[in-house]
Amino acid sequence: MHTVAVPDPQREALLAAADELGRRFAGRLPEIEANRCLPQDMAEELAGAGLYRMLTPQAYGGLEVSVATFVEVVERLARHEASAAWCTFITCTASILAAYLPEDGARSLFADPQLKAAGVFAPRGKAVRAVQDGVAGYRVSGRWAWGSASKNADVILGGCVILTDQGKPETLADGSVRIQAMVFRRDQVRWLDNWDTFGLLGSGSGEFEVQEVFVAAQHSASLIADQPLPRTLYRFPAFGLLGIGVGAVALGIARHALDSLVELAQVRTPQFSGKTLDQRPAAQQAVARAEADLRAARAFVMEAVAQAWQEAEQRGVIPVAQRRDIRLATTHAVDVAREIVGSMYQMGGGAALFANSPLQQCLRDIHVVSQHFMVSESTYELVGRLFLGLDTNVSML
Repeated sequence: MHTVAVPDPQREALLAAADELGRRFAGRLPEIEANRCLPQDMAEELAGAGLYRMLTPQAYGGLEVSVATFVEVVERLARHEASAAWCTFITCTASILAAYLPEDGARSLFADPQLKAAGVFAPRGKAVRAVQDGVAGYRVSGRWAWGSASKNADVILGGCVILTDQGKPETLADGSVRIQAMVFRRDQVRWLDNWDTFGLLGSGSGEFEVQEVFVAAQHSASLIADQPLPRTLYRFPAFGLLGIGVGAVALGIARHALDSLVELAQVRTPQFSGKTLDQRPAAQQAVARAEADLRAARAFVMEAVAQAWQEAEQRGVIPVAQRRDIRLATTHAVDVAREIVGSMYQMGGGAALFANSPLQQCLRDIHVVSQHFMVSESTYELVGRLFLGLDTNVSML
């Protein structure tokens, strides 16, 4: 299938902002890690530069960029500081809920250009229908893990199962359980201080909870049952965009590791050697192979995204084949990135061991990224079944 690039008038400005902010944030890495979430001023700068608004509908003041631009910007930021890139993609994907909310609710929440959103789509909460002060809505309790960027956020969403008066889950017409996202105000949420991890420390991806809080109906929507705004971007499935964001961060980390090794190789002389690392055939081969693998993995991601965009724009829907390719391309990109970072770390020798080494930072970050459920080994089983023509549940594509 022939694909063409989607022009985005905001692309160059967003890439420039990602470079400028990323370089400055990289200089504050010890502070970011000690904080175990982004310092609030960084989140404010990312929002002010428009990076948090990339997937927010234009109807509510967002940028609504193409998915290709979203990938490039997140990747570019991750070349400098992975936690900031992670928080950016999480905030952007959380903001797609605006396309599903009732208009009044979406506008009241997302019209603020400095709004910072976060949250978890997984249905870890329970909601019952309720009325408060004459307003219809839900009474919600729950506890969610992996709350990336939530400590910086103004609004935090949590996936819920809606219970009937009999305590049973509400179901959709096809018999499946209705899963609905609820949007909480910052002051309704309690954070648990339990994000103490190997890498991506600045993502602040700890747990959060709410207890018996009221959410108005206009601040709630289902990403499965409700129809989004009829725009090309929102024809991409939410899970697909989530996987794309993970892949973009991984590609940026791999590029950071490769570039860092190239820089190190010009000045480092391995022990018992009279030549710098860049003069050794093993290093030359490793860098060349890594460059080829990274470019190939990135090209697959961009091709899959471009084909899906073309289908969404021309047909109004993204077929299973294109959704399949997105999941395969993003999972493959993370696997390739992990291998490249490991290779560059090993090639860096003793210099890579220290906390001030970007190779050590990349190694820690990529191994956290690669644990995300959207890019797990089960993706290959799911995609393999589709290539083999077997009956397959495609709800997670």
